[in-house]
Amino acid sequence: MTPGGNTYEGIIESRSADYGIAPESVEFRSSPRRKISTLNGAKRGVGSNTAVHELLECPVCMNVMYPPIHQCPNGHTLCSKCQSKVRCCPICRHELGNIRCLALERVAESLELPCRYQNLGCQDIFPYHGRLRHEQNCRFRPYNCPYAGAECPVTGDIPLLVAHLKSDHKVDMHDGCTFNHRYVKSNPQDVENATWMLTIFNCYGYQFCLHFEAFNLGMAPVYMAFIRFMGDDHDARKFTYSLEVGSSGRKLTWQGVPRSIRDSHIKVRDSMDGLIIQRNMALFFSGGNRQELKLKVAGRIWKEQA
Repeated sequence: MTPGGNTYEGIIESRSADYGIAPESVEFRSSPRRKISTLNGAKRGVGSNTAVHELLECPVCMNVMYPPIHQCPNGHTLCSKCQSKVRCCPICRHELGNIRCLALERVAESLELPCRYQNLGCQDIFPYHGRLRHEQNCRFRPYNCPYAGAECPVTGDIPLLVAHLKSDHKVDMHDGCTFNHRYVKSNPQDVENATWMLTIFNCYGYQFCLHFEAFNLGMAPVYMAFIRFMGDDHDARKFTYSLEVGSSGRKLTWQGVPRSIRDSHIKVRDSMDGLIIQRNMALFFSGGNRQELKLKVAGRIWKEQA
């Protein structure tokens, strides 16, 4: 839990490889026929004819192809991204040129396709060119791992990420909506982009991530604590949290709405959306000779009344 060699003490008091290209993601084909209805411009139910849909699947990455769609001299198609990475046709091994398949592009414009996250719960059907716009904000799309100490590539739903954080990142898990954290560091001069700790709280049936980071704000070394919500922004706005640090009759407080983990910890940090403590103030709150950081962060999460 101490990337870059940082040390801390945390105390909780809770209340297709054949062509040299790995598939990035796999599209999900149309499921059996269902009744079609309209919802926010999208349809629920069966998409375009499965056979035509399969023609739009790139044989290398298996994703749906969008213009420009390329083809080899024998008529086998592939997407522009894969066409730039391979030298020969993945089907017939004929050398590739720069031939556009305009006929397939025109046919595709008339199609309706299911969301790529259909197997995760999205049952909407979209016009060919509207599908990508929807998928960028689909509420069923996987979440990125919220661990802040490294750029973890794992994605998935919330239960999967909670298990992943516990088993792979050894993140502390605690039950309760109030907490006291104490951060201890013997060399508080080292604050260069140091991510010290991530703790998960189970509260109101949801999971919340408490982050504590040290970095330079311009030339000034600062510490920052903030909370992210493991879910979408719509649910995050139902909650409020407060953080507090203090000593010797003085204190700093912060109150805000937890940000969804759809926003990276770097985005939250750079927007200053949390409790920010300058190093001199943090050392004052630490007491003693001010040569060691001993910072206690207290907090509470509560649910706003509807």
